[in-house]
Amino acid sequence: MRKRKRQRPPTAQWHRRDSDTYQHTSHHIMPGKTTDEAAEQVCRRCNEIPSVLVVRLEPLCQQCFARYVHTKAIKRLETFRVNFHTNEERKVLLPLSFGVSSTTLLHILDLHLKTQMSKTGRTGFALSIVAVGDVQGTLPTADLLESVRKQYPGYEYAELPLHDVFSVIPNDSALRHLLPDAAGPLPTTQDQLVRLIDSLTSATARADVLSTLRTRLIVEHAKTAGCQSILWGDSTTTLAEKTLAETCKGRGFSLPWQVSDGKSPFGVYFHYPLRDVLKKELVSYIGLAESGLSSLVHDLSSGATQASTSSKNTTIDDLMKQYFESVEENFPSIVSNVVRTSGKLEMPANADSDPRCGLCDMPVPGGRFGIHGWGGYQQDDVESSSKSTRNICYGCTRSLPQNA
Repeated sequence: MRKRKRQRPPTAQWHRRDSDTYQHTSHHIMPGKTTDEAAEQVCRRCNEIPSVLVVRLEPLCQQCFARYVHTKAIKRLETFRVNFHTNEERKVLLPLSFGVSSTTLLHILDLHLKTQMSKTGRTGFALSIVAVGDVQGTLPTADLLESVRKQYPGYEYAELPLHDVFSVIPNDSALRHLLPDAAGPLPTTQDQLVRLIDSLTSATARADVLSTLRTRLIVEHAKTAGCQSILWGDSTTTLAEKTLAETCKGRGFSLPWQVSDGKSPFGVYFHYPLRDVLKKELVSYIGLAESGLSSLVHDLSSGATQASTSSKNTTIDDLMKQYFESVEENFPSIVSNVVRTSGKLEMPANADSDPRCGLCDMPVPGGRFGIHGWGGYQQDDVESSSKSTRNICYGCTRSLPQNA
């Protein structure tokens, strides 16, 4: 006789979780949402307190949800455990943008250091915090940083204007040769930054160059401050956005250093403690935390990012951000899969000996600079040859103006 195929119970539904396992549930609840169904259920972890939201199909109470986020972050900091065999304390740098992710990471690190001190009498690392101002001056960096300092005292704080990147990098750096030609000298570093940004012809180019300069300034500050590592506040969603955005810009070769934990080409280590937490979950964390934490976030908008109605003002980063914020609403596993896949990329063995790009300072494998080096769009031979002689990678070549 032919075997009868076993049927699943008709009254229940089966949902696949991000860990590729299956969970049996009787209701379909979207991840990260506070719903009536969640309020009627008991927390699945403590089985005592009513749940306040559902995280990846699991109803959690406020305490268990906070523990869930903390555990996701702290397990990425195993290398920073308390070391009783040495008196030397490691120093790490946290770049603070006053967004949801970096502010949450600061709060978690503060709790983690206090826990280490209470249990062992010492901490595994010393925390230094830096905030970089924006070019337009619309971000009240000084006021925001002072509020953070009052709530989290005892740490080292620094505020840097973005144009400091031209003063902390050596004078013979290739970065200075990228400034457009002008009739007169540039007396200040702020004038140099304004001239470079004004020469960029698209919104994507401006956003790309500003992000690159910000990263280089943070790295140089970390070296000056004696920090061994930089703890970036990128969430799973942010890392997924960066993966596709950098690939679209032609800088995919640098992804192993931009999305993975490990030693960077700059001589310091990069770590992403929130790489397993979605941005939506961090927004919920901020909303459920004490009121003092949400006041430190400059823009606590939980809605989806809206792209500009004008294509001239729309950047690749904005499009990727809008896409992944909409995807994580109903399909968080897609976002996680992008990050897990990109995390498998390996750094080239001989990257330290490869020549560097004059703008992003990333090692370029095989010295394949400019448009011709990567076999891209080659219509403008003059543009390609002039930029490749200055050791500019393909991604930075597309951002810089022809006369750079």
